Amino acid sequence: MSDASTPSLPATKPLVMTPSVALKRHFGFSGFLDGQEEVLAEIVAGRDGLVVMPTGGGKSLCFQIPALCFSGVTLVISPLIALMKDQVDALVARGIEATMINSTLSWPEQKERLDGMRNGAYKLVYVAPERFRAESFLSALEGVEVSLFAVDEAHCLSQWGHDFRPDYLRLGKALEKLGHPQCIALTATATPVVREDITKVLGLRDPFERVSGFSRPNLALNISAVDNAAQKDERLKAVVAAHRTGIVYCATRKKVEAVSETLASWGLKCVAYHGGMSDQERERAQEVFIQRQADVAVATNAFGMGIDRADVRFVVHYEVPGSVEAYYQEAGRAGRDGETAVCELLFNYADTRTQEFFIEGANPTAAVIRTVYQYLLNEADKEFEVHKTLEEIAAYADVKNSMAVGSALSVLARAGYIERFDVPGRRMRGTRLLKPAVLARQLVLDESAIEEKDRRDREKLRAMVALCYARTCRQRWILGYFGEAGEGDCGCCDVCRDESSGELRPPTAEEDTLVRQALSGVARMSRRSAQGWEGRYGRGRIVQMLSGSRSQEILNVGLERLSTYGILKHKGVGYLNALMRSLTDAGLLMNVSGEFPLLTLTPLGDAVMRGETPYTLVWPEAGAMRQEVKLQDHGFDEGLYSQLRDLRAKIAKRENLPLYVVFSNKTLEALARHRPATAEEAIQVPGVGVAKVQRYIGPFLKTIAEWRSGRRH
Repeated sequence: MSDASTPSLPATKPLVMTPSVALKRHFGFSGFLDGQEEVLAEIVAGRDGLVVMPTGGGKSLCFQIPALCFSGVTLVISPLIALMKDQVDALVARGIEATMINSTLSWPEQKERLDGMRNGAYKLVYVAPERFRAESFLSALEGVEVSLFAVDEAHCLSQWGHDFRPDYLRLGKALEKLGHPQCIALTATATPVVREDITKVLGLRDPFERVSGFSRPNLALNISAVDNAAQKDERLKAVVAAHRTGIVYCATRKKVEAVSETLASWGLKCVAYHGGMSDQERERAQEVFIQRQADVAVATNAFGMGIDRADVRFVVHYEVPGSVEAYYQEAGRAGRDGETAVCELLFNYADTRTQEFFIEGANPTAAVIRTVYQYLLNEADKEFEVHKTLEEIAAYADVKNSMAVGSALSVLARAGYIERFDVPGRRMRGTRLLKPAVLARQLVLDESAIEEKDRRDREKLRAMVALCYARTCRQRWILGYFGEAGEGDCGCCDVCRDESSGELRPPTAEEDTLVRQALSGVARMSRRSAQGWEGRYGRGRIVQMLSGSRSQEILNVGLERLSTYGILKHKGVGYLNALMRSLTDAGLLMNVSGEFPLLTLTPLGDAVMRGETPYTLVWPEAGAMRQEVKLQDHGFDEGLYSQLRDLRAKIAKRENLPLYVVFSNKTLEALARHRPATAEEAIQVPGVGVAKVQRYIGPFLKTIAEWRSGRRH
């Protein structure tokens, strides 16, 4: 027997058609991707649910298919106008009745679409979350048969998520007002804490939860330590030259403009995108990039949510992001076609100060909130309104961080003390006091929640920094962060590439069979001509086929029907990525330039596949792609690292060598973490080989010993 206060579960609805029929009839696909069928079975059974599915994993079909199977209308809550427009246009092109309601429409236009919903004119209606601010909009939904309430980008409703949007908090009450129809929440990135928060805020009833996996095996996740802007630009130039099409994420508007100018000076077509631009300017920039009229977009973090451009070959983070969630979601906008892509983070610890500034701005203390409220009381006109920008309020209220003013106003609005409105004729928002009789000292604020959010945001930044300093596989580290275990190393991140190479030697009989199977897989995905083999697919797609992936990229073109499909599944994606690189380095495979690199057989590879010629290979390590350093990891120490860096500079200057020839930044970081005491221990540190032990290690061991001695005294 259920509690009377708990909304009852939705009844199982009769189906207009089955999910399989809807998939074939409206989308032309004969089979579902990994994870989709299980999710759809739960939804058509009438259950509320939470779906975490990686970018490119077919998340949208998880609410679009049920919309076609149910009678009535599916409401899709979506945070960005561009995201809505892309999906609505794609659905209409397939003959599916869909529309959207957002701030770009006048009230008569919105009312016309609401009437259409009542009359059965639409199957899917995309709605911006801010529409639910108005009681009039909720009232206008009365009489509409809402069969499914789908919350896309659901991490936006969690204060513990990386992209919290206050308007999403209204969705729980909106569901109640609508009679609590069946609800499904979807996101690409959510930690267990965020998933719990989503379930609580939406009031999901006995929900199913499906986490399809966060692994993105086609992405090479690289983190490069850089000391200054010149090194950043040097690395950025190399990435852009090698991969051509991509996104550069910057932390601030000022940096977006500076990096855009730098790229333009290199002769590149690029667009800029940040919050200081008008809605029309941002929409235009997004459209130019989607239509392939520019190769590179330089943007702050809002850019890219829902961007449907499959050929993004790189994502560069010019500064460290504020959380692992933000980093991985933005990185996931590369390689949506399943082909290999590079994700490069240019890490300088000093950049964390920018993120700390953002954290302070997003988490004003209770004292700051009361100060801002007192200013509003003092400045309000006879209509109890204040027409001041955030910067003006910050200056007069003596708040150092204007971002904190905006956050304080959001807290006050959620608590019902104020409301924000657009000022006619000015590009700004005003503030209206709703309870002007309440004094600042009488504000009821949840101070423990305010402090807890600040603590969690700082913990997220610490986790992001820990990832940058970690010396384990990047992909495996991230999967562990999101609560997934059991994955092997990816074989293609900077850590795996540094430490995965084995010895150069001929194959054993078993290894020869393995290589010939891999080459046969490449051959079956290539085209034979009079000139030899011609590539048709990139390394990422070939590895997907050999490992038996059921991704959309494989199923849509029928690669699962090849005789070599899944033949090397037992080796794992990480090993196969490393093997393909070794086969390329040995001249058995080659990359052919095109829209993206196509992998194909060389004449030598053809002969090896047929067993007609001997060969040698640098063999990737079997099983785990790298061996863990046996030395204890004491944690990174900035002071010791600085001393080692100064020592390296002296040696490099004395011998007239580039710094990296002595030791790379990564090796210095590893020395600062593992703190070897002897040459035998030092040789186990990544990046320290026999030759460098003989030539350079002595002074570094001495510096570490002196540092350790100083710490003891």
